[in-house]
Amino acid sequence: MAARTSSSNARARGSLALGVLAVVSLPATIAFAQRSPALTVLQAVYLFPVPILLGLFAIQQARRARERVERTLGRAGGLRQARWGRRLGFLGIAIGITAGLALAFSALLAHYSA
Repeated sequence: MAARTSSSNARARGSLALGVLAVVSLPATIAFAQRSPALTVLQAVYLFPVPILLGLFAIQQARRARERVERTLGRAGGLRQARWGRRLGFLGIAIGITAGLALAFSALLAHYSA
């Protein structure tokens, strides 16, 4: 059986797209904040739930994409995209948690330094 080059599994593509957005959302916001006088870096870090939510949605879509691949006995394709979407979703969650922890420690330092 020849390898399939394109996927008919839209959830796999969606998982990959959500995973990429999860990984890129917070760093892009922080980069924008460094160049913009309207937004500070500390305000940008307050958006730490965004990559967490996008990562959770990416993992959910990857799970559904894998179920479709199993249900169609592999004919739907998109298994590799679903795997990458899941991995990037977990990475996005890790980025969001790290930003949240940084924000919490910054608040603690500001509170106890005064």
